[in-house]
Amino acid sequence: MKRKLQKEEQLKRNNRLSLMLNERESRALGIYCDRFRVRNKSEFLRDTIMKAILKRFDSEHPTLWEESEPTLFSQNIRK
Repeated sequence: MKRKLQKEEQLKRNNRLSLMLNERESRALGIYCDRFRVRNKSEFLRDTIMKAILKRFDSEHPTLWEESEPTLFSQNIRK
């Protein structure tokens, strides 16, 4: 039970992100959400953004024959 509570605490969303859209982008998002019955725009945007990020990471992942380059997950990241 303690592990479950710890896992839930790790998954809690504490970081806020603001997104600004112009009028046309906002209308397009509204039309999309109406057409495809998206009821939770926050969840939709979060999923869409994370899918794009993971897809990019996957496409840039070094292969066996490529020289490795620093990635988000490498230990030698400068801050």
